[in-house]
Amino acid sequence: MYQVAVEKVGDYRRELVQEGVARLLARLGGMERFVKPGERVLIKPNLLAAKPPEAAVTTHPELLRAVILQVQRAGGVALVGDSPGIGSAVKVAKRSGLLPVIEETGAEFVPFEQTREVPGLGLYRRFELAAPYLEADRLINLPKLKTHEMMTMTCCVKNLFGAIVGTQKAAWHLKAGADKELFARMLLEVYRLREPDLNIVDAIVGMEGNGPGSGDPCQVGLLLAGENAVAVDLVAAEIAGIPKKLLYVENAARRMKLPGAERSEVEYLGLQSNEVPYRSFRLPHLSDVQFGLPGFLKHRLRNQLTSRPEVVEGACWLCEICVRACPPGAIRVEGGRLRFDYRRCIRCFCCRELCPHAALRLRDGWLLSLIKKSGTSL
Repeated sequence: MYQVAVEKVGDYRRELVQEGVARLLARLGGMERFVKPGERVLIKPNLLAAKPPEAAVTTHPELLRAVILQVQRAGGVALVGDSPGIGSAVKVAKRSGLLPVIEETGAEFVPFEQTREVPGLGLYRRFELAAPYLEADRLINLPKLKTHEMMTMTCCVKNLFGAIVGTQKAAWHLKAGADKELFARMLLEVYRLREPDLNIVDAIVGMEGNGPGSGDPCQVGLLLAGENAVAVDLVAAEIAGIPKKLLYVENAARRMKLPGAERSEVEYLGLQSNEVPYRSFRLPHLSDVQFGLPGFLKHRLRNQLTSRPEVVEGACWLCEICVRACPPGAIRVEGGRLRFDYRRCIRCFCCRELCPHAALRLRDGWLLSLIKKSGTSL
């Protein structure tokens, strides 16, 4: 059985978070079970974008503080690192409130910049991952529970995509992002290259709606933890009330027969399943009903069965962040406005994910719109 500890923590007051983390870890044997004196311990938060803590885009600084202190009390050397979706890691860490915590606790900030090539273990032959991610003695994964317009949910496994540095993220979106099932497989292969020793999920305030960067904060009041990231994600999805057919990563894990992918393998610690305050997250815009279709139909009906990004009139600042972030280079500025090449667009929605002004929306293809109106499900 793969154990997932669940604790109620009502808000981010420092003492509440630290007490909650201590109770959570005690159920798993304490931080001493995962960290030995002298070990270099990489803590990997979610540092998606330069947003303040109350936006619920990044891991909350008080959770990071509590985990750093637990690592230090166990005798470990705390490192904190990630590679943001866009912008410098220092800027994002400062804006999100994480950098002050790192400095106050004496932890070391190790932005993911240098990489090492490692052989793949499955469909993909090689990956380049952040050197600090591979070189640390221990890895603690610190994701935020959020909805995700491409993968429906982002939590433990998806958070590890941050180990892919900078522009390489765009390259992987281009290589695998046109097919959600293939992209989910890639995420799981990254996960298997360096499985975290411990996963602690920030679900005190999550994000629902058009996550991971433009959704709405939602009160959940929970912390989750476990050794097996797939099992923790499964519990997180259950708490968030996300339909199984929309959980691309979890379904891919089941097909790959990965440990922790079956609900029968997972055991709650702390709160029992009938005590957990389940909350049905408002889901992202349904942008794709191609799942389950054969490949030739997906290709032929792609524009009709998917949504495409477009500009909200008057909202775009022409900052060109989306232009730089677009994996296939399908966005340009022309005539003082954004232009999209929808033949090249792979519907990864990185543009919406990283837009700091919420200036992009989705327009459904005609067949997708018809399916939604009729209530039909593919």
